[in-house]
Amino acid sequence: MPARGAKWGRVADQRVQQLQHQVRVKEERIVELETENSILHLKLAEYQEMIGKSNREATRFYFLYNEKQYLQRNIHSTLIKLYQVIQKLKQDIKEFHSSCLELIRNYQDQYRVCLSEIVTAVHRTQLYNEALQSHQSRAVHLEKCLQEINEQYQIEKQKRKLLHNSLVELKGNIRVHCRIRPLLPFDNEFDDPVQNSSLCEKAIHAVDDETVLVKCNRPGHPLINKTYNFERVYGPAESQRTVFGEIRPLLMSLLDGYNVCIMAYGQTGSGKSYTMLGPHLPDDPALSLDSHGDLGIIPRAAEELFRLISENPSRSPEVEVSIVEIYNNEIFDLLAKDSCTLVSGVKRDVITTKEGKKELSRLTYKSVSSAVALMGLVAGGLRLRVKHPTLVHTDSSRSHLVITVTLTAASPPDSSHQQPNPMLKELICPSAPRTAGGEGPRASRRASSPGAGPVGAAGPPRQAQARLQLVDLAGSECVGGDAKLLVMLCVSPCQKHLAETLQCLGFGSRARQVQRGQAKRGVPASGKSK
Repeated sequence: MPARGAKWGRVADQRVQQLQHQVRVKEERIVELETENSILHLKLAEYQEMIGKSNREATRFYFLYNEKQYLQRNIHSTLIKLYQVIQKLKQDIKEFHSSCLELIRNYQDQYRVCLSEIVTAVHRTQLYNEALQSHQSRAVHLEKCLQEINEQYQIEKQKRKLLHNSLVELKGNIRVHCRIRPLLPFDNEFDDPVQNSSLCEKAIHAVDDETVLVKCNRPGHPLINKTYNFERVYGPAESQRTVFGEIRPLLMSLLDGYNVCIMAYGQTGSGKSYTMLGPHLPDDPALSLDSHGDLGIIPRAAEELFRLISENPSRSPEVEVSIVEIYNNEIFDLLAKDSCTLVSGVKRDVITTKEGKKELSRLTYKSVSSAVALMGLVAGGLRLRVKHPTLVHTDSSRSHLVITVTLTAASPPDSSHQQPNPMLKELICPSAPRTAGGEGPRASRRASSPGAGPVGAAGPPRQAQARLQLVDLAGSECVGGDAKLLVMLCVSPCQKHLAETLQCLGFGSRARQVQRGQAKRGVPASGKSK
């Protein structure tokens, strides 16, 4: 009890000291106010002396005196309010002190929890370090295994190339496919309505994937059924995707160093341009590549080519494009820039080289790095292509279109682990001269001399070339050439086109006989590149 009384005595002393301090402050303030009051009285005396001089000044001083009196009266109320503020501040300090104590207690609890979590995390980290060391040793082992698997993959990749090309050789370097288009509205347009029922009958049928049946029902002749066999037959219901699916392996042969040619052959209105290009190429090439449903062989081949190239970026070849139109036995370069030519390409002449090869003089080649860029050049070339209306449709192409895609890549100096492709010897050094100052490869990049030895022999890197030719013919014309050639016969199923259809199918059959004849004489199906 004495200690408690002493504590309260100290608190009371502190409180007395605080109150004494406040009283002193107030007394000082009162002294100040009394001083001010004395000054006011002096001024009031001065004003009273001046009353006689001016009633106006007396009145002013009177109001001033009243104002001072009002201020003195308000001092008390101000002091009361100040006291109330001080009391509230003390209460806030007390509450703040309580909050601080609560906060300290919470901090101590959280500190203990965090300390426990840190101890657990340290233990877990030690376990992770042990597991990491185990995984690192495992990763080293897997890297060795991956390296071995990669080496085996490269060996198997070369075997796959050989097997793929062997499969292509077995199918024949000249392959003939036949596509039967569906009946279209313009097939029913006749001047003589009596003939409409007979001539619009479907005369061409796809029996299976390799056989075409033709029902020859001509007036004045007995009914004759003819069958034609080809490597692949597409019925009217088969899509563009299905057609390209049979052609896709040829692009792998292209990257393996083989020349490839794909041409559409058939009468006007049989679907050649649709098969090769699709229904329509918009001005924006990116839009044509987005409409995947109806893409033709050319845009799909462009996409697939650059997809295959992207799978091996370390050996990406340079891709160049030339577009040629053949019209009325004259050849036009559709990529050449000539200010005098506004609606057609620039005419080019055929020359004979020292080796006896036929080449086009000053043909323009342009480098491309994407399918969109390639199709942009194709779209520009198509705008210059000669078109005339026919009875079938008003926008019929009246010329042959030849799109040549040339791949140029460096041959490795040592390829002893690979079997040389049979056509690469001919692909190392071919080439038509480029236009002066054009976008084609320089002469220094071209292949070495023809007598440089076989591919795979040790030596400096050389330039190897392979060409993909995509051909849209204007009408049923005879075709020559070798390398890997795929002829896409496009025929109409309508009875009124029977004569042209028979001519087209007959040409396809003769083309297949050519390759069979070569095989019987022991001539390699691949032939030489031209």
